Amino acid sequence: MTTYNVAHDDIGLRLDHVLLTKIYHDQSRSYVQHLIKDGHITLNGLTVKTGQILKSGDVIEMKQVEVKTLDIEAVNLNLDIVYEDDDLAVINKPSGLIVHPASTTSEATLVHGLLHQMDELSSINGVKRPGIVHRIDKDTSGLLVVAKNDFTHQALSEDLQVHDILRVYVALVYGQFKENEGYIDAPIARHAKNRLKMAVISSGKPAKTHFKVLERFDRYTLLELKLETGRTHQIRVHMAYIGHPVVGDPVYGPKEVVGNSGQYLHAKTLSFMHPTKKEQMTFTAELPLEFQQLIKELRRDSVL
Repeated sequence: MTTYNVAHDDIGLRLDHVLLTKIYHDQSRSYVQHLIKDGHITLNGLTVKTGQILKSGDVIEMKQVEVKTLDIEAVNLNLDIVYEDDDLAVINKPSGLIVHPASTTSEATLVHGLLHQMDELSSINGVKRPGIVHRIDKDTSGLLVVAKNDFTHQALSEDLQVHDILRVYVALVYGQFKENEGYIDAPIARHAKNRLKMAVISSGKPAKTHFKVLERFDRYTLLELKLETGRTHQIRVHMAYIGHPVVGDPVYGPKEVVGNSGQYLHAKTLSFMHPTKKEQMTFTAELPLEFQQLIKELRRDSVL
């Protein structure tokens, strides 16, 4: 453990601000705040809030964070790497692939594949989720960005929190829409009875989804959806909430699903500011073949 005695010019300032300016120069504010919340940093021997105001005589204690070794074996999954440089990579994830390991599954995940195809991944999210900045559901296909170092991970995470990363999805949903576009603002939390599901609950976290009709069919509608927030299962929950569940989703839609490759939900576009290059990067992934084929069939049936 190392200590820092609060200086005269620190008095009246926030704990996280002083740590960021005096000690953790090369880290982000969110990283420092996580250290405080996790108890790695204390004030006068006590766990305090990140915004604790410092006073004369205060002593900041900093515990060394233990670095755990990774115990996940690399697996060759032949991942579709859309873009890669020294700091990050953009992956086009297939439907059916889980993003990271969990206690409830033993199958190979995106992380297993990343370890096979990349030499370095960020460590912020722990040994089970190296490089994982954000997730998409197992049965959702499409783009996600992974970080190769902690600086990049922190920067991308902060951009996600302030909604500076654009994520555009395409979904086929049940039913017809009168409007051409709309906006869903409905908070989401864990389902009260089924802990594997999420639900719209007034006490939940804010969740906002924008949608636009791309194409109409007899019984279905093709939508473009933009996430303003990133709650678990957000699009699937919001679509079911307004009476238009995603086709192929047995959790939030009809149990008799259409197709056999998961829900027809695809993360098509991903756009973000590169943390080191300071360039806006935009990537697009075409719909999976089965998704494209279903759209063709629906167009043909609509004409008949």
